Amino acid sequence: MGTYRMCGCFTRKFKIIEAAPPPDVIAAFEKYAEGGPQMTAELLHRFLVDVQGQGGAKVSDAEEILLQVLQKRHHMAKFRKHALTLDDFHHYLFSSDLNPPIDNKVHHDMTAPLSHYFIYTGHNSYLTGNQLSSDCSDVPIIKALKRGVRVVELDLWPNSTKDDVDVLHGRTLTAPVELIKCLKSIKEHAFSASEYPVVITLEDHLTPKLQAKVAQMVTQTFGKMLFRPESECLKEFPAPEDLKYRILISTKPPKEYLEAQTKKDKEKEKDSDDDVWGKEPTELTAEQEDEKTDSDASDNNQDDEDSDAFEPEIDSSRAPGYKSLIAIPGGKITGRLKEALKVEPDKVRRISLSEQALEKATVSYGTVLVRFTQKNFLRIYPKGTRFNSSNYKPQIGWMHGAQMIAFNMQGYGRSLWLMQGIFRANGGCGYVKKPDFLMNVGANGERAKLPVKKRLRVKVYMGDGWHLDFKHTHFDTYSPPDFYTKVGIAGVPDDEIMKKTKIKEDNWTPIWDEEFTFPLTVPELALLRVEVHEYDMSEKDDFAGQTCLPVSELKQGIRAVPLFDRKGEKLNSTRLLMRFDFV
Repeated sequence: MGTYRMCGCFTRKFKIIEAAPPPDVIAAFEKYAEGGPQMTAELLHRFLVDVQGQGGAKVSDAEEILLQVLQKRHHMAKFRKHALTLDDFHHYLFSSDLNPPIDNKVHHDMTAPLSHYFIYTGHNSYLTGNQLSSDCSDVPIIKALKRGVRVVELDLWPNSTKDDVDVLHGRTLTAPVELIKCLKSIKEHAFSASEYPVVITLEDHLTPKLQAKVAQMVTQTFGKMLFRPESECLKEFPAPEDLKYRILISTKPPKEYLEAQTKKDKEKEKDSDDDVWGKEPTELTAEQEDEKTDSDASDNNQDDEDSDAFEPEIDSSRAPGYKSLIAIPGGKITGRLKEALKVEPDKVRRISLSEQALEKATVSYGTVLVRFTQKNFLRIYPKGTRFNSSNYKPQIGWMHGAQMIAFNMQGYGRSLWLMQGIFRANGGCGYVKKPDFLMNVGANGERAKLPVKKRLRVKVYMGDGWHLDFKHTHFDTYSPPDFYTKVGIAGVPDDEIMKKTKIKEDNWTPIWDEEFTFPLTVPELALLRVEVHEYDMSEKDDFAGQTCLPVSELKQGIRAVPLFDRKGEKLNSTRLLMRFDFV
Protein backbone atom coordinates (compact mmCIF):
# COMPACT_ATOMS: atom_id res chain seq x y z
CA MET A 1 0.00 0.00 0.00
CA GLY A 2 1.37 3.42 -0.98
CA THR A 3 0.12 6.59 0.75
CA TYR A 4 0.50 9.93 -1.06
CA ARG A 5 -0.19 13.36 0.45
CA MET A 6 -2.49 15.69 -1.50
CA CYS A 7 -2.82 19.46 -1.00
CA GLY A 8 -1.08 19.33 2.37
CA CYS A 9 -3.90 17.77 4.38
CA PHE A 10 -5.56 15.05 2.27
CA THR A 11 -4.06 11.66 1.51
CA ARG A 12 -4.69 9.11 -1.27
CA LYS A 13 -3.96 5.43 -0.89
CA PHE A 14 -3.03 3.15 -3.77
CA LYS A 15 -2.80 -0.58 -3.36
CA ILE A 16 0.06 -2.25 -5.21
CA ILE A 17 -1.42 -5.38 -6.72
CA GLU A 18 0.21 -8.13 -8.71
CA ALA A 19 -0.73 -7.71 -12.35
CA ALA A 20 -2.51 -10.53 -14.09
CA PRO A 21 -0.72 -12.37 -16.90
CA PRO A 22 -1.07 -10.62 -20.28
CA PRO A 23 -3.39 -12.17 -22.90
CA ASP A 24 -0.53 -13.81 -24.86
CA VAL A 25 0.69 -15.62 -21.74
CA ILE A 26 -2.85 -16.83 -20.94
CA ALA A 27 -3.30 -17.99 -24.54
CA ALA A 28 0.04 -19.85 -24.51
CA PHE A 29 -0.81 -21.56 -21.23
CA GLU A 30 -4.24 -22.66 -22.46
CA LYS A 31 -2.76 -24.00 -25.68
CA TYR A 32 0.16 -25.90 -24.19
CA ALA A 33 -1.66 -27.07 -21.09
CA GLU A 34 -4.17 -28.49 -23.60
CA GLY A 35 -7.07 -26.71 -21.94
CA GLY A 36 -6.29 -28.11 -18.48
CA PRO A 37 -5.56 -26.23 -15.25
CA GLN A 38 -1.92 -27.36 -15.08
CA MET A 39 1.11 -27.68 -17.35
CA THR A 40 3.33 -30.75 -16.91
CA ALA A 41 7.03 -30.91 -17.76
CA GLU A 42 6.23 -32.65 -21.06
CA LEU A 43 3.81 -29.88 -22.03
CA LEU A 44 6.23 -27.17 -20.90
CA HIS A 45 8.88 -28.83 -23.07
CA ARG A 46 6.63 -28.43 -26.11
CA PHE A 47 6.22 -24.73 -25.29
CA LEU A 48 10.00 -24.29 -25.00
CA VAL A 49 10.53 -25.83 -28.44
CA ASP A 50 7.61 -24.25 -30.30
CA VAL A 51 7.40 -20.73 -28.81
CA GLN A 52 10.78 -20.10 -27.19
CA GLY A 53 12.78 -21.54 -30.07
CA GLN A 54 14.76 -23.86 -27.82
CA GLY A 55 15.06 -26.73 -30.26
CA GLY A 56 17.79 -28.39 -28.22
CA ALA A 57 15.76 -28.41 -24.99
CA LYS A 58 15.04 -31.76 -23.35
CA VAL A 59 12.16 -32.81 -21.11
CA SER A 60 14.69 -32.90 -18.25
CA ASP A 61 15.33 -29.16 -18.83
CA ALA A 62 11.60 -28.48 -18.48
CA GLU A 63 11.52 -30.60 -15.31
CA GLU A 64 14.36 -28.54 -13.83
CA ILE A 65 12.51 -25.27 -14.59
CA LEU A 66 9.34 -26.65 -13.11
CA LEU A 67 11.11 -27.75 -9.92
CA GLN A 68 12.79 -24.36 -9.45
CA VAL A 69 9.51 -22.48 -9.91
CA LEU A 70 7.65 -24.68 -7.44
CA GLN A 71 10.41 -24.46 -4.87
CA LYS A 72 10.57 -20.68 -5.14
CA ARG A 73 6.84 -20.00 -5.19
CA HIS A 74 5.58 -22.67 -2.84
CA HIS A 75 8.72 -23.39 -0.78
CA MET A 76 8.25 -27.10 -1.28
CA ALA A 77 10.75 -29.46 -2.85
CA LYS A 78 8.52 -32.48 -3.27
CA PHE A 79 5.22 -32.76 -5.07
CA ARG A 80 3.30 -35.85 -5.96
CA LYS A 81 2.78 -34.42 -9.41
CA HIS A 82 5.05 -31.77 -10.85
CA ALA A 83 2.95 -29.25 -12.79
CA LEU A 84 2.56 -25.48 -13.19
CA THR A 85 -0.58 -23.43 -12.74
CA LEU A 86 -1.15 -20.33 -14.89
CA ASP A 87 0.34 -18.12 -12.16
CA ASP A 88 3.35 -20.43 -11.85
CA PHE A 89 3.82 -20.31 -15.62
CA HIS A 90 3.61 -16.50 -15.60
CA HIS A 91 6.11 -16.37 -12.74
CA TYR A 92 8.53 -18.51 -14.74
CA LEU A 93 8.24 -16.34 -17.84
CA PHE A 94 8.71 -13.16 -15.79
CA SER A 95 11.84 -14.44 -14.00
CA SER A 96 15.02 -12.92 -15.45
CA ASP A 97 17.03 -15.70 -13.80
CA LEU A 98 15.02 -18.59 -15.23
CA ASN A 99 14.02 -16.98 -18.54
CA PRO A 100 16.66 -14.40 -19.61
CA PRO A 101 16.65 -12.66 -23.02
CA ILE A 102 20.18 -13.80 -23.91
CA ASP A 103 22.37 -16.73 -22.90
CA ASN A 104 25.14 -16.33 -20.36
CA LYS A 105 27.59 -18.72 -22.01
CA VAL A 106 30.64 -18.22 -24.23
CA HIS A 107 29.55 -19.59 -27.60
CA HIS A 108 31.58 -17.70 -30.23
CA ASP A 109 34.57 -19.34 -31.91
CA MET A 110 37.49 -18.30 -29.69
CA THR A 111 40.25 -19.83 -31.83
CA ALA A 112 40.70 -16.97 -34.34
CA PRO A 113 43.47 -14.34 -33.94
CA LEU A 114 42.79 -11.58 -31.39
CA SER A 115 42.30 -9.08 -34.20
CA HIS A 116 39.09 -10.89 -35.20
CA TYR A 117 37.29 -9.73 -32.04
CA PHE A 118 35.79 -6.59 -30.57
CA ILE A 119 37.44 -6.26 -27.14
CA TYR A 120 35.97 -4.49 -24.10
CA THR A 121 38.38 -1.55 -23.73
CA GLY A 122 38.86 1.10 -21.08
CA HIS A 123 40.37 4.58 -21.42
CA ASN A 124 42.40 6.15 -18.58
CA SER A 125 41.22 3.20 -16.51
CA TYR A 126 42.67 4.57 -13.26
CA LEU A 127 40.57 7.76 -13.08
CA THR A 128 37.80 7.96 -10.50
CA GLY A 129 36.04 10.92 -12.12
CA ASN A 130 36.81 13.75 -14.52
CA GLN A 131 39.93 13.94 -16.69
CA LEU A 132 41.41 17.04 -15.05
CA SER A 133 41.26 16.84 -11.26
CA SER A 134 39.88 13.51 -10.07
CA ASP A 135 41.91 11.06 -8.01
CA CYS A 136 43.77 8.17 -9.62
CA SER A 137 43.17 4.80 -8.00
CA ASP A 138 43.16 1.07 -8.55
CA VAL A 139 39.47 0.98 -7.52
CA PRO A 140 38.02 1.85 -10.98
CA ILE A 141 40.42 -0.69 -12.52
CA ILE A 142 39.09 -3.41 -10.22
CA LYS A 143 35.50 -2.39 -10.94
CA ALA A 144 36.11 -2.49 -14.70
CA LEU A 145 37.72 -5.93 -14.56
CA LYS A 146 34.82 -7.27 -12.51
CA ARG A 147 32.50 -6.07 -15.27
CA GLY A 148 34.44 -7.94 -17.92
CA VAL A 149 36.62 -5.12 -19.31
CA ARG A 150 39.65 -6.75 -20.98
CA VAL A 151 41.84 -3.76 -21.91
CA VAL A 152 43.15 -1.52 -19.13
CA GLU A 153 45.05 1.70 -19.88
CA LEU A 154 47.75 3.05 -17.55
CA ASP A 155 49.60 6.36 -18.06
CA LEU A 156 53.13 6.03 -16.63
CA TRP A 157 55.04 9.01 -15.26
CA PRO A 158 58.06 9.42 -12.96
CA ASN A 159 57.08 10.12 -9.35
CA SER A 160 58.06 13.37 -7.65
CA THR A 161 61.50 12.05 -6.65
CA LYS A 162 62.07 10.47 -10.12
CA ASP A 163 62.94 7.10 -8.57
CA ASP A 164 59.62 5.29 -9.00
CA VAL A 165 56.63 5.14 -11.33
CA ASP A 166 53.22 6.70 -10.78
CA VAL A 167 50.03 6.33 -12.75
CA LEU A 168 48.24 9.61 -13.46
CA HIS A 169 46.83 11.74 -16.25
CA GLY A 170 49.88 13.82 -17.10
CA ARG A 171 49.90 17.60 -17.03
CA THR A 172 46.64 17.71 -15.08
CA LEU A 173 45.73 17.99 -11.39
CA THR A 174 44.89 14.31 -11.02
CA ALA A 175 46.36 12.80 -7.83
CA PRO A 176 48.65 9.84 -8.65
CA VAL A 177 48.51 6.19 -7.64
CA GLU A 178 51.56 3.93 -7.54
CA LEU A 179 52.01 1.67 -10.55
CA ILE A 180 52.80 -1.36 -8.41
CA LYS A 181 49.44 -1.01 -6.64
CA CYS A 182 47.63 -1.03 -10.01
CA LEU A 183 49.59 -4.05 -11.24
CA LYS A 184 48.85 -6.06 -8.09
CA SER A 185 45.15 -5.25 -8.33
CA ILE A 186 45.10 -6.25 -12.00
CA LYS A 187 46.73 -9.57 -11.11
CA GLU A 188 44.20 -10.23 -8.35
CA HIS A 189 41.06 -9.31 -10.32
CA ALA A 190 41.98 -9.86 -13.99
CA PHE A 191 40.00 -13.06 -14.37
CA SER A 192 37.18 -12.57 -11.87
CA ALA A 193 34.65 -12.07 -14.70
CA SER A 194 36.33 -13.77 -17.66
CA GLU A 195 39.09 -16.29 -18.27
CA TYR A 196 40.15 -14.60 -21.51
CA PRO A 197 43.28 -12.42 -21.74
CA VAL A 198 43.70 -8.96 -20.27
CA VAL A 199 45.67 -6.39 -22.27
CA ILE A 200 47.43 -3.57 -20.43
CA THR A 201 48.08 -0.59 -22.70
CA LEU A 202 50.86 1.61 -21.36
CA GLU A 203 51.19 5.28 -22.23
CA ASP A 204 54.83 5.71 -21.34
CA HIS A 205 56.55 8.95 -20.29
CA LEU A 206 59.56 7.33 -18.63
CA THR A 207 63.34 7.37 -18.71
CA PRO A 208 65.19 4.16 -19.64
CA LYS A 209 65.98 3.59 -15.97
CA LEU A 210 62.30 3.71 -15.03
CA GLN A 211 61.33 1.60 -18.04
CA ALA A 212 63.69 -1.03 -16.67
CA LYS A 213 61.98 -0.73 -13.32
CA VAL A 214 58.59 -1.20 -15.00
CA ALA A 215 59.92 -4.30 -16.74
CA GLN A 216 61.00 -5.67 -13.40
CA MET A 217 57.67 -4.86 -11.73
CA VAL A 218 55.63 -6.38 -14.54
CA THR A 219 57.73 -9.54 -14.69
CA GLN A 220 57.76 -10.11 -10.94
CA THR A 221 54.08 -9.27 -10.45
CA PHE A 222 52.64 -11.42 -13.23
CA GLY A 223 55.24 -14.17 -13.54
CA LYS A 224 53.98 -16.96 -15.78
CA MET A 225 50.72 -15.10 -16.39
CA LEU A 226 52.62 -12.68 -18.62
CA PHE A 227 52.54 -13.52 -22.33
CA ARG A 228 55.94 -12.88 -23.88
CA PRO A 229 56.09 -13.14 -27.68
CA GLU A 230 58.72 -15.55 -28.98
CA SER A 231 59.85 -13.13 -31.67
CA GLU A 232 60.05 -9.35 -31.81
CA CYS A 233 57.50 -9.19 -34.64
CA LEU A 234 54.47 -11.44 -34.61
CA LYS A 235 53.08 -12.31 -38.04
CA GLU A 236 49.66 -12.95 -36.50
CA PHE A 237 48.18 -12.42 -33.08
CA PRO A 238 47.41 -15.54 -30.99
CA ALA A 239 43.81 -16.59 -30.30
CA PRO A 240 41.90 -15.79 -27.09
CA GLU A 241 41.52 -19.52 -26.51
CA ASP A 242 45.32 -19.88 -26.41
CA LEU A 243 45.71 -16.91 -24.06
CA LYS A 244 43.35 -17.84 -21.24
CA TYR A 245 44.49 -16.41 -17.90
CA ARG A 246 47.32 -14.47 -19.59
CA ILE A 247 48.31 -10.80 -19.39
CA LEU A 248 49.53 -8.97 -22.52
CA ILE A 249 51.40 -5.67 -22.64
CA SER A 250 50.74 -3.18 -25.43
CA THR A 251 52.77 -0.01 -25.88
CA LYS A 252 55.17 1.60 -28.31
CA PRO A 253 58.57 -0.11 -28.52
CA PRO A 254 61.41 2.06 -27.17
CA LYS A 255 63.17 4.02 -29.87
CA GLU A 256 66.82 3.66 -30.75
CA TYR A 257 68.73 6.87 -31.40
CA LEU A 258 71.94 7.16 -33.37
CA GLU A 259 73.07 10.41 -31.80
CA ALA A 260 73.06 11.50 -28.19
CA GLN A 261 70.94 14.31 -26.82
CA THR A 262 70.79 15.60 -23.29
CA LYS A 263 67.96 14.17 -21.24
CA LYS A 264 66.82 17.64 -20.25
CA ASP A 265 66.38 18.70 -23.87
CA LYS A 266 64.59 15.51 -24.76
CA GLU A 267 62.15 15.70 -21.87
CA LYS A 268 61.11 19.17 -23.06
CA GLU A 269 60.00 17.85 -26.44
CA LYS A 270 56.29 17.09 -26.45
CA ASP A 271 54.00 15.72 -29.06
CA SER A 272 50.24 15.19 -28.89
CA ASP A 273 49.33 12.42 -26.50
CA ASP A 274 46.03 10.55 -26.35
CA ASP A 275 44.13 13.58 -25.17
CA VAL A 276 46.43 16.25 -26.62
CA TRP A 277 46.90 17.84 -23.22
CA GLY A 278 50.00 19.74 -24.30
CA LYS A 279 47.95 21.51 -26.99
CA GLU A 280 44.18 21.80 -27.03
CA PRO A 281 42.69 19.57 -29.73
CA THR A 282 40.55 22.43 -31.03
CA GLU A 283 43.77 24.04 -32.23
CA LEU A 284 44.50 21.09 -34.52
CA THR A 285 42.96 21.02 -37.96
CA ALA A 286 41.44 17.83 -39.32
CA GLU A 287 44.35 17.58 -41.79
CA GLN A 288 46.85 17.75 -38.94
CA GLU A 289 44.99 14.99 -37.11
CA ASP A 290 45.16 12.92 -40.28
CA GLU A 291 48.87 13.44 -40.75
CA LYS A 292 50.21 13.99 -37.24
CA THR A 293 48.02 12.04 -34.81
CA ASP A 294 50.26 10.19 -32.42
CA SER A 295 48.47 7.04 -31.50
CA ASP A 296 48.57 6.67 -27.77
CA ALA A 297 51.49 8.39 -26.16
CA SER A 298 53.35 11.61 -26.37
CA ASP A 299 56.66 11.41 -28.17
CA ASN A 300 58.27 11.39 -24.79
CA ASN A 301 59.72 7.99 -25.53
CA GLN A 302 62.80 9.72 -26.88
CA ASP A 303 64.71 8.57 -23.80
CA ASP A 304 64.01 4.98 -24.69
CA GLU A 305 66.93 2.71 -25.34
CA ASP A 306 67.43 -0.97 -25.88
CA SER A 307 67.26 -3.24 -22.86
CA ASP A 308 71.07 -3.69 -22.89
CA ALA A 309 71.51 0.02 -22.26
CA PHE A 310 69.43 0.09 -19.09
CA GLU A 311 71.28 1.57 -16.15
CA PRO A 312 73.48 -0.83 -14.19
CA GLU A 313 71.68 -0.84 -10.82
CA ILE A 314 68.88 -2.90 -12.40
CA ASP A 315 69.79 -6.56 -12.47
CA SER A 316 69.11 -7.41 -16.11
CA SER A 317 68.83 -11.12 -15.33
CA ARG A 318 65.86 -10.39 -13.05
CA ALA A 319 64.42 -7.51 -15.10
CA PRO A 320 64.06 -8.60 -18.71
CA GLY A 321 64.07 -5.80 -21.27
CA TYR A 322 61.07 -3.54 -21.48
CA LYS A 323 60.94 -4.05 -25.24
CA SER A 324 60.70 -7.83 -24.93
CA LEU A 325 57.53 -7.55 -22.82
CA ILE A 326 55.51 -5.96 -25.63
CA ALA A 327 53.03 -8.43 -27.14
CA ILE A 328 51.03 -5.84 -29.10
CA PRO A 329 53.33 -3.09 -30.40
CA GLY A 330 51.83 0.35 -30.81
CA GLY A 331 52.73 2.34 -33.88
CA LYS A 332 53.10 6.06 -34.48
CA ILE A 333 51.42 7.68 -37.48
CA THR A 334 54.26 9.70 -38.94
CA GLY A 335 52.92 10.33 -42.45
CA ARG A 336 49.67 10.08 -44.31
CA LEU A 337 47.05 7.92 -42.64
CA LYS A 338 46.61 5.77 -45.73
CA GLU A 339 50.29 4.81 -45.54
CA ALA A 340 50.00 4.00 -41.85
CA LEU A 341 47.08 1.67 -42.59
CA LYS A 342 49.04 -0.50 -45.01
CA VAL A 343 48.88 -4.17 -44.05
CA GLU A 344 52.37 -5.63 -43.66
CA PRO A 345 52.70 -9.35 -44.46
CA ASP A 346 55.29 -10.16 -41.78
CA LYS A 347 54.20 -7.93 -38.90
CA VAL A 348 51.09 -7.04 -36.90
CA ARG A 349 50.66 -3.92 -34.81
CA ARG A 350 48.24 -1.48 -33.21
CA ILE A 351 47.55 2.13 -34.14
CA SER A 352 45.19 4.56 -32.47
CA LEU A 353 42.98 7.36 -33.73
CA SER A 354 40.91 9.94 -31.91
CA GLU A 355 37.16 9.80 -32.41
CA GLN A 356 37.38 12.84 -34.75
CA ALA A 357 40.24 11.36 -36.77
CA LEU A 358 38.29 8.12 -37.19
CA GLU A 359 35.21 9.96 -38.41
CA LYS A 360 37.28 11.85 -40.95
CA ALA A 361 39.15 8.71 -42.02
CA THR A 362 35.97 6.76 -42.72
CA VAL A 363 34.96 9.28 -45.39
CA SER A 364 37.98 8.55 -47.61
CA TYR A 365 39.44 5.33 -46.24
CA GLY A 366 36.51 3.20 -45.11
CA THR A 367 37.57 0.06 -46.99
CA VAL A 368 41.23 0.60 -46.07
CA LEU A 369 40.30 0.75 -42.37
CA VAL A 370 38.32 -2.50 -42.58
CA ARG A 371 41.17 -4.29 -44.33
CA PHE A 372 43.69 -3.01 -41.77
CA THR A 373 41.59 -4.29 -38.87
CA GLN A 374 41.29 -7.77 -40.32
CA LYS A 375 44.87 -8.39 -39.19
CA ASN A 376 45.95 -5.41 -37.05
CA PHE A 377 44.49 -3.57 -34.08
CA LEU A 378 42.77 -0.20 -34.36
CA ARG A 379 42.13 1.63 -31.11
CA ILE A 380 39.80 4.63 -30.89
CA TYR A 381 40.02 7.05 -27.98
CA PRO A 382 37.86 9.98 -26.81
CA LYS A 383 38.65 13.52 -27.96
CA GLY A 384 40.60 15.62 -25.50
CA THR A 385 37.76 18.02 -24.75
CA ARG A 386 35.75 15.33 -22.95
CA PHE A 387 36.96 16.67 -19.60
CA ASN A 388 33.91 15.26 -17.82
CA SER A 389 34.80 11.70 -18.92
CA SER A 390 31.89 11.47 -21.34
CA ASN A 391 31.99 9.06 -24.28
CA TYR A 392 31.24 8.98 -27.99
CA LYS A 393 29.04 6.80 -30.20
CA PRO A 394 30.86 3.50 -30.72
CA GLN A 395 28.97 2.36 -33.84
CA ILE A 396 31.25 4.03 -36.40
CA GLY A 397 34.22 2.18 -34.94
CA TRP A 398 32.41 -1.17 -34.94
CA MET A 399 31.28 -0.63 -38.54
CA HIS A 400 34.93 -0.36 -39.58
CA GLY A 401 36.28 -3.25 -37.53
CA ALA A 402 37.98 -1.28 -34.73
CA GLN A 403 38.67 -3.80 -31.98
CA MET A 404 39.53 -1.42 -29.13
CA ILE A 405 36.99 1.37 -28.72
CA ALA A 406 38.39 2.93 -25.57
CA PHE A 407 35.73 4.24 -23.19
CA ASN A 408 35.73 6.17 -19.93
CA MET A 409 34.05 3.54 -17.78
CA GLN A 410 33.13 6.20 -15.20
CA GLY A 411 31.48 8.34 -17.91
CA TYR A 412 27.89 7.20 -17.52
CA GLY A 413 25.37 7.79 -20.28
CA ARG A 414 23.80 6.29 -23.38
CA SER A 415 27.09 5.69 -25.19
CA LEU A 416 28.39 3.60 -22.29
CA TRP A 417 25.07 1.71 -22.17
CA LEU A 418 25.67 0.69 -25.79
CA MET A 419 29.18 -0.48 -24.95
CA GLN A 420 27.88 -2.47 -21.98
CA GLY A 421 25.21 -3.88 -24.30
CA ILE A 422 27.46 -5.26 -27.01
CA PHE A 423 29.67 -6.92 -24.42
CA ARG A 424 26.72 -8.74 -22.87
CA ALA A 425 27.18 -10.94 -25.94
CA ASN A 426 29.23 -14.14 -25.82
CA GLY A 427 28.59 -14.74 -22.15
CA GLY A 428 29.98 -11.35 -21.12
CA CYS A 429 33.57 -12.61 -21.54
CA GLY A 430 34.81 -9.30 -23.01
CA TYR A 431 35.51 -10.70 -26.48
CA VAL A 432 32.88 -10.59 -29.24
CA LYS A 433 33.68 -12.19 -32.60
CA LYS A 434 33.43 -9.64 -35.38
CA PRO A 435 30.77 -10.31 -38.05
CA ASP A 436 31.92 -12.30 -41.06
CA PHE A 437 31.36 -9.38 -43.44
CA LEU A 438 34.13 -7.43 -41.65
CA MET A 439 36.55 -10.33 -42.07
CA ASN A 440 36.10 -10.95 -45.80
CA VAL A 441 39.07 -9.88 -47.91
CA GLY A 442 36.96 -7.59 -50.07
CA ALA A 443 35.04 -6.08 -47.15
CA ASN A 444 33.51 -2.73 -48.00
CA GLY A 445 33.49 -0.14 -45.24
CA GLU A 446 31.71 2.51 -47.28
CA ARG A 447 28.23 3.68 -46.31
CA ALA A 448 26.30 2.08 -49.12
CA LYS A 449 22.53 1.63 -49.02
CA LEU A 450 21.97 -1.94 -47.89
CA PRO A 451 18.89 -4.14 -48.24
CA VAL A 452 16.88 -5.23 -45.19
CA LYS A 453 18.24 -8.60 -44.01
CA LYS A 454 15.65 -9.38 -41.34
CA ARG A 455 12.96 -7.78 -39.22
CA LEU A 456 12.84 -7.89 -35.44
CA ARG A 457 9.37 -7.86 -33.94
CA VAL A 458 9.30 -6.71 -30.31
CA LYS A 459 6.27 -6.80 -28.03
CA VAL A 460 6.38 -4.93 -24.72
CA TYR A 461 3.87 -6.63 -22.42
CA MET A 462 4.39 -5.20 -18.94
CA GLY A 463 6.83 -4.16 -16.23
CA ASP A 464 7.24 -4.82 -12.53
CA GLY A 465 9.65 -4.44 -9.62
CA TRP A 466 9.94 -0.66 -9.27
CA HIS A 467 8.01 -0.67 -6.00
CA LEU A 468 10.72 -2.97 -4.58
CA ASP A 469 13.71 -1.03 -5.90
CA PHE A 470 12.50 2.57 -5.33
CA LYS A 471 10.77 4.50 -2.54
CA HIS A 472 7.06 4.96 -3.21
CA THR A 473 7.56 8.73 -3.59
CA HIS A 474 10.70 8.47 -5.78
CA PHE A 475 8.92 9.26 -9.05
CA ASP A 476 5.96 11.30 -7.81
CA THR A 477 5.22 12.71 -4.38
CA TYR A 478 1.46 12.66 -4.89
CA SER A 479 0.62 9.51 -6.83
CA PRO A 480 2.04 6.27 -8.25
CA PRO A 481 4.25 6.62 -11.35
CA ASP A 482 3.15 7.10 -14.95
CA PHE A 483 5.53 4.78 -16.82
CA TYR A 484 6.22 4.48 -20.54
CA THR A 485 8.84 2.47 -22.43
CA LYS A 486 11.10 3.59 -25.27
CA VAL A 487 12.34 0.78 -27.49
CA GLY A 488 14.50 0.95 -30.58
CA ILE A 489 17.69 0.04 -32.40
CA ALA A 490 21.25 1.36 -32.18
CA GLY A 491 23.44 0.29 -35.08
CA VAL A 492 24.32 1.44 -38.57
CA PRO A 493 22.62 4.72 -39.51
CA ASP A 494 19.90 3.08 -41.63
CA ASP A 495 18.81 0.89 -38.71
CA GLU A 496 18.71 3.51 -35.94
CA ILE A 497 15.25 4.37 -34.63
CA MET A 498 13.39 4.81 -31.32
CA LYS A 499 9.68 4.29 -30.63
CA LYS A 500 7.67 4.47 -27.45
CA THR A 501 4.62 3.01 -25.79
CA LYS A 502 1.64 4.88 -24.40
CA ILE A 503 1.87 6.26 -20.86
CA LYS A 504 0.24 4.12 -18.18
CA GLU A 505 -0.91 6.39 -15.38
CA ASP A 506 -0.78 5.72 -11.63
CA ASN A 507 0.50 2.18 -11.86
CA TRP A 508 3.54 0.46 -10.34
CA THR A 509 2.95 -2.59 -12.58
CA PRO A 510 2.14 -1.05 -15.98
CA ILE A 511 0.70 -3.18 -18.79
CA TRP A 512 1.37 -1.78 -22.26
CA ASP A 513 0.86 -4.78 -24.54
CA GLU A 514 2.27 -2.92 -27.57
CA GLU A 515 4.18 -4.30 -30.55
CA PHE A 516 6.89 -2.75 -32.74
CA THR A 517 8.75 -4.01 -35.82
CA PHE A 518 12.29 -2.95 -36.73
CA PRO A 519 13.77 -3.62 -40.20
CA LEU A 520 17.51 -4.37 -39.94
CA THR A 521 20.10 -3.97 -42.70
CA VAL A 522 23.05 -4.99 -40.49
CA PRO A 523 21.57 -7.11 -37.69
CA GLU A 524 25.07 -8.29 -36.71
CA LEU A 525 25.88 -4.81 -35.33
CA ALA A 526 22.40 -3.93 -34.05
CA LEU A 527 21.61 -3.38 -30.38
CA LEU A 528 18.10 -3.38 -28.98
CA ARG A 529 17.76 -0.25 -26.83
CA VAL A 530 15.18 -0.26 -24.05
CA GLU A 531 14.54 2.61 -21.65
CA VAL A 532 11.71 3.16 -19.17
CA HIS A 533 10.78 6.68 -18.08
CA GLU A 534 8.20 8.18 -15.77
CA TYR A 535 6.18 10.94 -17.39
CA ASP A 536 6.27 14.27 -15.59
CA MET A 537 3.96 17.00 -16.90
CA SER A 538 5.80 19.92 -15.35
CA GLU A 539 9.43 18.78 -15.27
CA LYS A 540 11.83 16.50 -17.12
CA ASP A 541 10.67 12.88 -17.23
CA ASP A 542 12.28 10.65 -14.60
CA PHE A 543 14.60 7.81 -15.57
CA ALA A 544 13.32 4.38 -14.49
CA GLY A 545 15.77 1.86 -15.99
CA GLN A 546 17.49 0.80 -19.20
CA THR A 547 19.17 -2.04 -21.01
CA CYS A 548 20.89 -2.67 -24.33
CA LEU A 549 20.92 -6.16 -25.81
CA PRO A 550 22.79 -7.46 -28.87
CA VAL A 551 20.15 -8.38 -31.45
CA SER A 552 22.26 -11.29 -32.71
CA GLU A 553 22.02 -12.89 -29.24
CA LEU A 554 18.30 -12.38 -28.55
CA LYS A 555 16.39 -15.53 -27.70
CA GLN A 556 13.03 -15.69 -29.41
CA GLY A 557 9.77 -15.99 -27.52
CA ILE A 558 8.45 -14.45 -24.30
CA ARG A 559 11.34 -13.30 -22.12
CA ALA A 560 12.01 -11.44 -18.87
CA VAL A 561 14.32 -8.47 -19.49
CA PRO A 562 16.19 -7.12 -16.43
CA LEU A 563 16.78 -3.37 -16.27
CA PHE A 564 19.85 -1.45 -15.16
CA ASP A 565 20.42 1.95 -13.56
CA ARG A 566 22.28 4.88 -15.12
CA LYS A 567 25.66 3.43 -14.15
CA GLY A 568 24.88 0.04 -15.63
CA GLU A 569 24.26 -1.67 -12.28
CA LYS A 570 21.49 -4.26 -12.45
CA LEU A 571 18.35 -3.30 -10.55
CA ASN A 572 17.39 -6.02 -8.08
CA SER A 573 13.76 -6.58 -9.07
CA THR A 574 12.81 -4.25 -11.92
CA ARG A 575 12.22 -5.98 -15.24
CA LEU A 576 10.03 -6.04 -18.33
CA LEU A 577 8.14 -8.92 -19.91
CA MET A 578 8.77 -8.80 -23.67
CA ARG A 579 8.52 -11.01 -26.73
CA PHE A 580 11.05 -11.26 -29.55
CA ASP A 581 10.49 -12.77 -32.99
CA PHE A 582 12.40 -12.52 -36.26
CA VAL A 583 10.07 -12.25 -39.24
